[in-house]
Amino acid sequence: MPPAPTPEPPAAAATSSLQHRVPFYETDAMGIVHHANFVNYLELARVVFMDEHDRPYRDYMAAGLHFATTHLEINYRRPLRFDDRVEISTWLVELRGASLRMAYVLRCDGDVVASAATEHALVDESGRPRRIPVDHRQRLRSAVGIK
Repeated sequence: MPPAPTPEPPAAAATSSLQHRVPFYETDAMGIVHHANFVNYLELARVVFMDEHDRPYRDYMAAGLHFATTHLEINYRRPLRFDDRVEISTWLVELRGASLRMAYVLRCDGDVVASAATEHALVDESGRPRRIPVDHRQRLRSAVGIK
């Protein structure tokens, strides 16, 4: 089966990127980054995206709100190893009343090492779904290129 096509953000989409240098403790007995660490990379990138294109995630937390992960998919293409420098880029793919979908691409030395997507529902501290506040939705819509 051929690898999935590399996701690229639409021209109108705002993106955020961060650099991460792989520490030794993220590697496994084979000397490669354990697959579970990729989920952490996605979270780091998502928080940067929110900081840059909406509000800091801590503002949601202060309001008693959280984006609970409801779906995760990762396509691995090649391993990362200790001391690799990986760039994690993310963008908003879809925005609904109480949820959103993010896409990611991870690159090392210009090569795609993984692509991913996550979905999140906004919930209150008791776990009940909540609509994304209107002002936040407006900022996020502009990040994805939706009016």
